[in-house]
Amino acid sequence: MPKTPSFHGLRFAFGTLTVLPVRVTRWDREAARGGMLCAPLAGAVVGGLAALLGTALLLLGAGRLLAAVASVAVPAVLTRGLHLDGIADTADGLGSGKPAEEALRIMKRSDIGPFGVITLLFVLLAQVAALAQAYGDSWARGASAVVVSATAARLALTLAARSGVPAARPEGLGAAVAGVVPVRGALAVAVAVTAAAAAGGALPGASGVVRTAAAVLLAMGAAELLLRHCTRRFGGVTGDVFGGLAETAATTALVVLSIGQ
Repeated sequence: MPKTPSFHGLRFAFGTLTVLPVRVTRWDREAARGGMLCAPLAGAVVGGLAALLGTALLLLGAGRLLAAVASVAVPAVLTRGLHLDGIADTADGLGSGKPAEEALRIMKRSDIGPFGVITLLFVLLAQVAALAQAYGDSWARGASAVVVSATAARLALTLAARSGVPAARPEGLGAAVAGVVPVRGALAVAVAVTAAAAAGGALPGASGVVRTAAAVLLAMGAAELLLRHCTRRFGGVTGDVFGGLAETAATTALVVLSIGQ
């Protein structure tokens, strides 16, 4: 009995966006479309595992800072650091001030330049600081922030893969997923994720409906600004840009969820 396209989409999402032992059996536009539509689900799983470790450390008596560091480390490990590498390379490309073709060459290099190092440092510091604040308020608020931020990070990928957003290169993961998601489908997923996040925010100890929904929406807004800037500068998206969008969305969501009560 043949596998359904949705099953191939799930395989694509988990096989390309995580290191979980899921084999991608199809690498075509249909599978890529399903994978990008399922990307937030992969994010929720990654976030759930990160929240589990952070909460376990708190219950074992560890401080909120260590719990925050562990929760930030889990998504990095489960993605082989690709999103962090992506935001560093994107920062190097944008910071170079070079024309698109040369900036893309800079991004493709294996080393990380000064713009990338600085950006990576501040992103990680912001994520750890925001999570430490959330865990300091309650384990539930910290765990909720981890799951929401990881899900929002992958929702940014769904929206960036919508039709009308071109690829900057003819090869690579960016080219494989660029423009595969219909705009209506991307918006439907965004509404569903925002609603689910808001419902989670209503749970005892979480950040509240309005704050959690605002965190997702502001994360998408920040990612969209970066996406438009990269599209203008590079002529489209790359795998590095997708990674940069994910980290931008995650950091924005965490910062929003850490502020006030």
